Amino acid sequence: MSTTTSSGADRLAPLLRLSAALFLAYLCVAVGLASLSVYVTRHLGLGNVAGGFAIGVAFLSTILTRAHAGSVADRLGPGTCLRRGLLIYVLASLVCLASAAPGLAAQPAYIVLVAGRVLLGLGESLAMVGAVSWGMQLMGPARSGRVLAFIGMAMYGALAAGGPLGLWLLGVSGFASVMVFASLVPLLAWWCVRTLPASVSTGTVPRVPFRQVLGRIWREGAVVGLQGVGFAALGAFVPLYFLAQGWPHAGLGLTAFGAGFVAVRLLAGHLPDRLGGRPVALCSLALEAVGQALLWLAPGPGVALAGALLTGVGCSMVFPAMGMEAVRRVPASLRGTAVGGFAMFQDIAYGVTGPLAGMLANRTGYASVFLAGAVCALLGWLLLAVPARAGASEARSEPS
Repeated sequence: MSTTTSSGADRLAPLLRLSAALFLAYLCVAVGLASLSVYVTRHLGLGNVAGGFAIGVAFLSTILTRAHAGSVADRLGPGTCLRRGLLIYVLASLVCLASAAPGLAAQPAYIVLVAGRVLLGLGESLAMVGAVSWGMQLMGPARSGRVLAFIGMAMYGALAAGGPLGLWLLGVSGFASVMVFASLVPLLAWWCVRTLPASVSTGTVPRVPFRQVLGRIWREGAVVGLQGVGFAALGAFVPLYFLAQGWPHAGLGLTAFGAGFVAVRLLAGHLPDRLGGRPVALCSLALEAVGQALLWLAPGPGVALAGALLTGVGCSMVFPAMGMEAVRRVPASLRGTAVGGFAMFQDIAYGVTGPLAGMLANRTGYASVFLAGAVCALLGWLLLAVPARAGASEARSEPS
């Protein structure tokens, strides 16, 4: 028994180290998210629009560089892709640090800050695609679902921990300390992966245009994008929903969501590899739709918290389940490109949900935001279920 346990731990060790590296890398992103708007509006004296743009430009940069990151992972190897992303994280943080130089006027400081944020988006693309692709190489195709589950848990864990940490650093010693911290953690991430087995490049394999790769994985990408609407809507509006209803414990909605999300990743991260991505995603999308509907119809905070918990449970496994199916649709030489394209769908969903959901909330109230999330989850379920039924019908019609 001990030998089996030891060998299982040995197999997981590279994945755990990659997850730790990405956790540290995403701390670099997360510490700036909460502190950045405060720095721009209060320290530079610029408005909320400027603060929002400084945050959003990094996500735009990430979306626009996913194809480049996938190409780097496939041509030069995912390890090179990850390490290049970590170095760009350091550079981006130092550029943002320069914006806090004493005596620099607000407008030049803001331009420097935005340049650093653009670099940060490129670093995020390279680090995430490199980590996922490297994990799949090390663990093998049969464990791709587990790789995506662990990597995703590291990313979201860093985002949860980094926000409060960034605000604390900002309050203690200012924005410069936030950026000094952000420039150091990618170096710790580099140390975590320094002795991992070298990744393999596929530079001699003929390249395929990015749009053709998207054509192969668009369905899986669309499903994860539709799932992301509920996630983004809850993250942005559940505290405001509670406050508008006069309910207590407005912050517990995000806590309930996070608890469900992390618990399922820990307990069921192996299910896509064992059962297949499609059935896991179908079940998950149904749970997300129920959770969003409970939020929409909630008569009180207890039902709303149950809806947030179910939304977290439902959202948790869609990305690894669909990601596994996406990479199976392309040869190994295009795995990095497929990961980059697949992640782009989720990036877009997160980017457009906030503004559109805000417009909907202004017109029809916060509850309608969660109705929209439920509808999108059901659309994702249908998009996934209809081809499955068609395929099953075709299989039954074939002669044995």
